[in-house]
Amino acid sequence: MSTHEVPDALRVEGFRSRKSYGLGNLSKSATIFGAAALAADGIFATAEPMTLAVSLPATLGVIGLAAARRHGMSALAYYWAKVAWRRAAKSDTTAYRRVLLPHPYALDLPGVGASTSLIKAHDPTSGKTVGVVHDRATDYMTVTTLLAPGGSLMAPTSAVSGNIRTWSSVLDAMATDQQIKGASVTIQITPGAGEALGDDVRLRKRPDAPRLARDTIDELVRTTPHATASVAPWMSVTVDPTATAAPPRDLHEKVAESLRVVDSLDLSGTGTDIFRRATDVDVRRLVRAAYDPDNFNGREEEFAELSWGECGPQAADDGWEEYAHDGGVSISWVLREMPRRPIPYSVLLPLLSPGRYQRRITIGYRVLDPYEGEAVLEREISNAENRAQTTAQVKGRAKWSQKADYQRAEKAAAQAASGAQVVDWTLMVTTTARSTADLPFARQELERAVKATRGIRMRPAYGAQAAVFAAGLPLGYNPLVK
Repeated sequence: MSTHEVPDALRVEGFRSRKSYGLGNLSKSATIFGAAALAADGIFATAEPMTLAVSLPATLGVIGLAAARRHGMSALAYYWAKVAWRRAAKSDTTAYRRVLLPHPYALDLPGVGASTSLIKAHDPTSGKTVGVVHDRATDYMTVTTLLAPGGSLMAPTSAVSGNIRTWSSVLDAMATDQQIKGASVTIQITPGAGEALGDDVRLRKRPDAPRLARDTIDELVRTTPHATASVAPWMSVTVDPTATAAPPRDLHEKVAESLRVVDSLDLSGTGTDIFRRATDVDVRRLVRAAYDPDNFNGREEEFAELSWGECGPQAADDGWEEYAHDGGVSISWVLREMPRRPIPYSVLLPLLSPGRYQRRITIGYRVLDPYEGEAVLEREISNAENRAQTTAQVKGRAKWSQKADYQRAEKAAAQAASGAQVVDWTLMVTTTARSTADLPFARQELERAVKATRGIRMRPAYGAQAAVFAAGLPLGYNPLVK
């Protein structure tokens, strides 16, 4: 992160986790379940008092696990997920071997991508081909746009403020369009791209150039492989083409409607430029290179010949904290909590800085429509007020954290009443090491990058490594989209 002082105009705030109203640290559903379980214990005890010796400790134990916290979630949810994962691992459900699958399952991607197919479409506005991912289970379409972001660290404050306001307008457009179900922005940093740059420099170097210039270029070529990285950003938008007054009748019309909806989003002025819509070859390259990083610099003809199922791994094992696949082992982390204070716009810079290992940073969005957003905020205000009042009745006063949380909920409601949009969003980071031996070093590098953000708290995606890995790819999977 940059150490210079960031103006207040370039700081953002308003991050808040949804919190239901319950007793103590219990959620609303856990409180209701606990009360019902205790009532059932009392009813059974009236007929057989000895049952309390077994049922009451068990009930209190479950309530205690629901109230305790582990890695930002309830301990009950954490251990329940671990038990479910171990059962799946014991039955080999977490293992994927494409060569052993019968037809037609061998033609599908693993996990959350199994219901998707890739469509090669023609975009009449640009006259070029576009790769559209179709989810056969939901009938949603996902269109990916390749981006070319510009640097903003050296830009004036007015320019960066304008970019932030324009991105807010893009989110407003998503909120008012019922066909847009969600979106995600991914930046992939692949180290070691200096070799390709060095080869290009050698071909372009003139032998009659001054000796000083040639020596300087040779020195840059020598050091470049250790100091550069390839940056590939893209934005994926998930669309429901049937959510309109005149639903399209066939697949062709659904694809055309999806392209029309995505074209209506104007990203100009957001600090990034649209390179082009991702073609079917681009989508294949991004997906295949994620599972096998050695294919990242492959020729376009090699990806054009791949079927959609061949873009996935030959073999993969979904672990509790890691995901082993062709050509590497990946670890994925998810957002646990955002800082409660205003943060600078460059807060993600440590995560975006190149390291020794390939890294993908994905921000997933689901913009709530104005009516849903207002209802959510009103419910959050009531929950925050009830928690503070309950604590005050028991302890004599509410906690300062509860008072501050209530103030943040009120402030968010006031901003929404003034026209701001409510956005569900999450942050996901995936780091890929080439071997299991390098995995501890990749994990350490990721931990240091997260700590360098100075406030963002993340945790491993326990038992969901394959799903979070896929969420960072243009597969049409967004964990926020129902």
